[in-house]
Amino acid sequence: MDDLLTSYSAAIETLFARTTSGIKPGLDRTRAILARLGSPHRQLSAIHVAGTNGKGSVVATAEALLRWKGLKVGRYTSPHLVDFRERITVNGTPITEKAVLHFLEEWIPLAEEMGATFFELTTALAFDWFVKENVDIAVIETGLGGRLDSTNVLTPRVATVTSIGLDHTDLLGDTLESIAREKAGIFKRGIPAVIGEDSAPIRSLLQDCAREVGAQPIIAIDDEYEISDVKVSPAGTEFTMGHSGGRHSITTPLIGAYQARNTTVAIATVATLGNDYLPPTAEISSALSNVFLPGRFQRRGKIIFDVAHNPEGAHTIADTVRALNPPTPCTALVAVLADKDWRGIIRELATVVDRFLFTNAPSAPAERRWDPADALRYADSEGFNADLEPDLDVALARGEGQSETLIVTGSFHTVGDAMSRLQVSPFAA
Repeated sequence: MDDLLTSYSAAIETLFARTTSGIKPGLDRTRAILARLGSPHRQLSAIHVAGTNGKGSVVATAEALLRWKGLKVGRYTSPHLVDFRERITVNGTPITEKAVLHFLEEWIPLAEEMGATFFELTTALAFDWFVKENVDIAVIETGLGGRLDSTNVLTPRVATVTSIGLDHTDLLGDTLESIAREKAGIFKRGIPAVIGEDSAPIRSLLQDCAREVGAQPIIAIDDEYEISDVKVSPAGTEFTMGHSGGRHSITTPLIGAYQARNTTVAIATVATLGNDYLPPTAEISSALSNVFLPGRFQRRGKIIFDVAHNPEGAHTIADTVRALNPPTPCTALVAVLADKDWRGIIRELATVVDRFLFTNAPSAPAERRWDPADALRYADSEGFNADLEPDLDVALARGEGQSETLIVTGSFHTVGDAMSRLQVSPFAA
C-alpha cells in the first residue's frame, strides 16, 4: 500500500477509493478514529453550522469576522470544488499536501478496517489539523443533516441552523419538519442556538427542538434582528440591520439579497461568543471586505458560477439575476445530480435565462449522473429554449460563444469541473 501513496494526488484517489462510498449515518466510527488521534474534537473551540442553504456563506462570513479580531481561525467545509484542500483551511490557507499525505498514509488502514466513510476520515483529519495548528476557534460546517453527521461529535461554543429546504430527502426525510429535526440535532444543552430560518412554522419547530435539548440562549434572527433596505450590485450586497434599538448599514461582497440574511445570521452567531470575538458594528463592513466564497454567484468575465443544486438555490440565482440585470442573451449551462429536483431547478432558472444548455459533470459519481436528454425533453415540453451538449468542454465553449452571460450551475461537481477547465481558482486571490 505504501507504494500507492507516492504523491498527494494518489493519496486523495486512495481516500476516495478505499474508504467506503456512500453515507453511513452514525457517530461511532468518527468517535473511534478521533479517540485514536487523542480526541482532538474535545480540544477545539468551535462554531457549528447546519442548514439546507446558506451554510457556506455563514461560515465564510463568521470566519472573516473572527479573523478581523486577530484570531487564528480554522474552517471546515464540504464538498470541495477543485482541490480537496479547500475543505480544511487555517486563516484562509489550505492544509498542506504533505500533511494530507502523512495523515492518510497513517490512518487509511484503520479507516478501512472500521468501514469508515470518506467524510468521517476527512472530518478526523480536519479536527486533528486544527489542533496541531493551535487555532483559536474553528468554524465547522455539517456535511449532511446534523444529528448523525460526523461533525456532531463536537460540543461547540454555539450551534447555528441557517435554513431548511427539501434536500437529501432519501436520508433526512421527505418533509420540511423531518429535515428540520435532523438539522436541529446539532443543538446542545447549555449551548447557544441561532436560528436563521425565515418560515415561521419551521422556525418555531427549530425553537422547540432547541428548547427540548436545553439549548441556551435560543436566538431566532427574525425575533431579534431586522433586515431592511437591501440593495444588490455587482460589488456586493448592502442592507440595514436593526438590533437592540440600533440601526446599522452593513455591506458584504457576497452577491444576492439572501446574503443580507446570511450575513446577519453570521453576526448573530459570532455575537454569542462575546465582545472579544465580534468587531464593533461600525467596523463590520470593513471586517467583511475580504469575504470570499467560491461558487456562490462568483463572476468571472461573462460567466457566473453558482453551486445551487435545489430549487431554492436556483430561485436565489433568479432573484439575483433580476436584481443585477446582466447583459443578454443569458444561457444557463446546467448539469444536476439525478437524485435532485432538476425539474424544479429548470423551472426557477427559466424565469431569467434565454436558453438552456444541458451537459454532464465528468466528476459526478456514475450512480448519481443524470441524463441530460431527459432534461432536454422536459424543457421542450415546457416550451423552454434548450439544447443538449453532453461534453462539458464543448458545452462551455458553445455557451460562451452564444451568450453575453453564461450561468454555470446545478451542482458542486458542475461548477468545480467548469472552474478546473477554465483555470478559475477556488481560493481567494
